Amino acid sequence: MCTTKKEIRQSIKRLKQQCPDEQRQELSEAALNHLMELPAWRTSRVVLLYAALPDEVPTRELLHAALDDGKLVLLPVVEGDDLELRPYKGDDELRPGAFDIEEPQGEAYTCFENIDLAIVPGIAFTHKGQRLGRGRGYYDRLLPRLEAALKVGLCWPFQLVKELPCEPHDVLMDLVIC
Repeated sequence: MCTTKKEIRQSIKRLKQQCPDEQRQELSEAALNHLMELPAWRTSRVVLLYAALPDEVPTRELLHAALDDGKLVLLPVVEGDDLELRPYKGDDELRPGAFDIEEPQGEAYTCFENIDLAIVPGIAFTHKGQRLGRGRGYYDRLLPRLEAALKVGLCWPFQLVKELPCEPHDVLMDLVIC
C-alpha cells in the first residue's frame, strides 16, 4: 500500500505507462460520455475545463462540445504560482504555456461565482472526492475560489485509490468520474 504522496504519484505513473493506448482511449471515451450525460453538464453555462497533458484524460472533444453547446469555456493559465482563468474560444488561439500546456490568450476571467462546473484533473482520486495533484498546489489555490461550482474530478479507473494523505487546505471533489 502506498502511503506517501510521492509513492502514490510513482505508482499511478507506472499504471499509466502499463495501460495500452487503445485501452486508455476506450476508458477516456467512457468517462467523457459519462460526464456529458450529467444533468450538471447539460445545464451549466460557465465551465472550467483543462487542456490535457498526454498522461491525462483528453479533453479536446469536451472543449469542442462545450463551445458547440454555447457554454463559456474557461481554461487555466499558469501565472507565477497561481492559475488564472481565461476564456477558450477555439484551438487556433491556444499557445504552449507553462509545462507545455496549451493556454488561451486574452483577458483573465474573474467572476468565479458564475462558474457552474469545474472539471479538474489529478494524479489520483478517492471515491470520497479526495484529490492528489502534481504537487505544485495550483488547484489547491484555485478551488477554494470556486464555491458555487460543482467540482468534478476526471480520471481513468486505475487512478482511483482507497485513500490519500489529506491536508487541511485540500478541497474535496463533489464527484469523481472515470
